Amino acid sequence: MFNIAINTFKEIIRNKFLYLILFFAFVFIIFSILLGNLSLWNDEKLIIDFWLSMIEVFWLLWVLFIWSQLLFNEIEGKTIFLILSKPIKRYEFILGKFFGFSMTIFLIIFLQSLVFLGVTFFKEIEINYLVIVSLFFTFLKLEILLAIVLFFSSFVSNIITILASIWIYLLSSSFSLLLDLANNSKNLSFIYFSNFLNLLFPPLEHLNTKDLIWTFDLSKILWEISLPIYFLANSFYATAYIVIILFFTILIFNKKTFEN
Repeated sequence: MFNIAINTFKEIIRNKFLYLILFFAFVFIIFSILLGNLSLWNDEKLIIDFWLSMIEVFWLLWVLFIWSQLLFNEIEGKTIFLILSKPIKRYEFILGKFFGFSMTIFLIIFLQSLVFLGVTFFKEIEINYLVIVSLFFTFLKLEILLAIVLFFSSFVSNIITILASIWIYLLSSSFSLLLDLANNSKNLSFIYFSNFLNLLFPPLEHLNTKDLIWTFDLSKILWEISLPIYFLANSFYATAYIVIILFFTILIFNKKTFEN
């Protein structure tokens, strides 16, 4: 499993599309600085919000369009036969791919964070601890999407994988709207169904904390007391969801037959 993770990491690092995204990511960081200088509003808020949003959007696209092709290309290119012919279990193959891609995401977000910290130091912007929490939750959101894409790519085509993953991402990121609609309808069946979907879909909306950096209404003392609980609860929820999705992915992949 470790060797597969390392090989996956090296394969992704060599991908030219990765460097294209990195280039535009850093361009947008510079753009956010210039935009902050021209803005009549709070340039600190604009720069931090823009940076956090761009990290999520850029790596969302990268996960969707690169990760969704990895397993598909292994199968279409027949290289999966060579891999599975070795003394390696199928669950090790799945987990190795997942951890290899996760290593890449973590490394790149870490490097981008160092660059951004340099920018904030230059701009004399104070970094709130909620920025770090938001950054970690963004990583968890990408990990959840990573698991979902891997799950779908184990049994459906590349296009369906991308479309289904985008639909789940968008719906999960704004689930409170559906819950409000269900509660306002006062239809018990609709309410129960919405709550069931809320448990079934990933907790992406709960991981969206960047808006809280500037808008939370609690007092500072109460927020600092509740933050560790909020952080641990949502981290555990997200991690459990990833484990469950990977479990079902392995079940499906173990039963999958490949035609040579």
